[in-house]
Amino acid sequence: MAIVTPGIRPCERIARSKVLGKKFIRGKRGVYAALTLTSLVDVMTIIVIFLLMNFSANGEVLYMSKDIRLPDAYHGSQLDRAPVISVSAEAVTFDGRMLLNTGDLVKGDAMSVPELEEALRDEKRRYETIHVEDPDHPFRGLINVQADRRIPFKVIKRVMFACNQSGFGNINFAALSREGASPKTVTASR
Repeated sequence: MAIVTPGIRPCERIARSKVLGKKFIRGKRGVYAALTLTSLVDVMTIIVIFLLMNFSANGEVLYMSKDIRLPDAYHGSQLDRAPVISVSAEAVTFDGRMLLNTGDLVKGDAMSVPELEEALRDEKRRYETIHVEDPDHPFRGLINVQADRRIPFKVIKRVMFACNQSGFGNINFAALSREGASPKTVTASR
């Protein structure tokens, strides 16, 4: 006996009938469904173009925080990828972790900032541990400082001192470029 798909089947006499046989034939549908690929190709093309337009070849070097207004610069160079210290009116953060309040740096007379120095030393140890077998990538002591334009120089001086004490002597400051028509490129100046 042949294998037959399950379902309601009429007896042979009704299936051959011209009146009742059409009822059972009409209820069956074809399994093949045609897809229109034109609209799918159009959607995929738009998505690919959108992703290519938003792709950054050099990567995001610096996250622009809303509470930090960077100063303007007419001359500078592109920032390199490095750890980032952000100094806003409220807090000093290192790679997104809040370390201390900015008000504490304004009040103190001592130059050292133990919380920031310890975080920087941990970062230096981590970098040296990762690259211990790689002589092509020695520790350069590169760090990016992103500071609000209204921060007093005393705070910036203490942050720079903490960087230098921790072995990060190559300090770059982030600023907005005002050359030409692209005011949003981030530059560094030493």
